[in-house]
Amino acid sequence: MIEFLKSLFETDTPEHAPENHERQCRLASAALLVEVASIDNQFAESERNALLKILTKEFKLVGEELKEIEQLAIEKQSEASSLHEFTSLINDHFSVEQKIQLIVNMWRIAYADGELDKYEEYIIRRVSELIYVAHGDFIRAKQIARSESGKNH
Repeated sequence: MIEFLKSLFETDTPEHAPENHERQCRLASAALLVEVASIDNQFAESERNALLKILTKEFKLVGEELKEIEQLAIEKQSEASSLHEFTSLINDHFSVEQKIQLIVNMWRIAYADGELDKYEEYIIRRVSELIYVAHGDFIRAKQIARSESGKNH
C-alpha cells in the first residue's frame, strides 16, 4: 500500500488522471497539515490526534489506509524542499471552498496543542498566500478554529 501511495506523486496515467489527482491532493493536504504540526519541532500527540481526525473526516479514511497516508505525509513533508510541490497541486485541483477548508484544518492543527506558535502561524499564512486564499477568508478560518479550540488569542 505504501508503494501505491508513493506512486501517487509519480507520473499520471491518462486513464486514471482524475482519481490520481484526487489522491495526490489528499496527500498534499495531509503533508501541509503535518508541516503545521511539526514546524515548531514538537509534533504533539494532540496535534497527531487532530491530524487523524481531520484525515478521517475529510478523506473518509480509516484503519491501515489512515495510518499509511499519515506515514507517507510525514515522509513527503520531511523530504520536500519547498511548499510548491504541495501548493501547486492544491491550486490546480481545489475549489476556493476546498482551499479555505484546508486553511481551517491547518489552524485546527495549530490550536490542537493549546499553544499557537509563531512558526505555525507563519506557515499557515504562507500557504494561504500560495494557494490564493483571500485575507478575509484566512482570518475567518483562524476564527473558526480558534473558537472550536476555546482559545482567545
